[in-house]
Amino acid sequence: MIQIPRVGVIVEEGMEAYTIRLRIPAGIVTPDQLRGIADAAQKYGGDDVHLTTRQTIEIPHVAEKNLPALGVALTKNGTPFGAEFQNVVNVTACPGNERCRLANIDAIPFALNIDRKYFGREMPVKTRIGISACPNSCVSERLCEVGVTGHLKPLRHPEKCTGCGTCVDFCNEDALEVINGVIVLNDERCIRCGACVHTCPYGVITAEDPVYEITFGGRRGRHPKVGRRLVIVNSLEAAEQAVDEAMYRIYRQAVGGTRLLADQLDEIGFDQIVKSVLAKLPEDSVVEHL
Repeated sequence: MIQIPRVGVIVEEGMEAYTIRLRIPAGIVTPDQLRGIADAAQKYGGDDVHLTTRQTIEIPHVAEKNLPALGVALTKNGTPFGAEFQNVVNVTACPGNERCRLANIDAIPFALNIDRKYFGREMPVKTRIGISACPNSCVSERLCEVGVTGHLKPLRHPEKCTGCGTCVDFCNEDALEVINGVIVLNDERCIRCGACVHTCPYGVITAEDPVYEITFGGRRGRHPKVGRRLVIVNSLEAAEQAVDEAMYRIYRQAVGGTRLLADQLDEIGFDQIVKSVLAKLPEDSVVEHL
């Protein structure tokens, strides 16, 4: 009897073939790995592959007899079977500081580190983790069970401002305006996206160090829901600690079955989870407000 892996294998309609979801953390794959996936798909799958919304690849129409050989080929390729169901699934991330001029944090290394620690781990509920380098949320991290968003607080220097208005053009929150030739910031509207900092042509708007917002209990699917703010911290190390504690609390307190984490937050005590996260962090790492 063929041993079918427990994760990354999805039964197709009719139950005569399988779709194989790959592990590609942060969607990063080399050209050689792409060739390997193509070769494996042609040899063991159907006529095409599927690029998913969570930065991975699926190989559809795989016959049951081909599963073991496909698993070996994909593992050698560095793109093994992924995860689905009640596991930590493919960790997603935007390009971050590596390529995006609007990025506030280095998202990809963060995601790769989280993947190394948690990918495939069995959990009471399906657990998605997403890291976005700014509030543009290109990977919809706040709809994940655990999300990380990078923020940047602008620091204005009115004595140097030329009043050119470039930052006003790039602000999508109407938080900036030119008054008497000087840029004025509306703190209530500002979401600390950092766009004004990154786009000021004269470097007049600078910034404090980036902060990391951790959200908890987001939900995708037919009734999407934005995760609740768990904590905001001022360092990568504290952000990783907060994610670690969030994952531990999901593992220890979430109820398994068909319910999603978002449906259980009040029942399992979100406020207590916040307290448990804060207790694990250095006091000077916690930022009270954006």
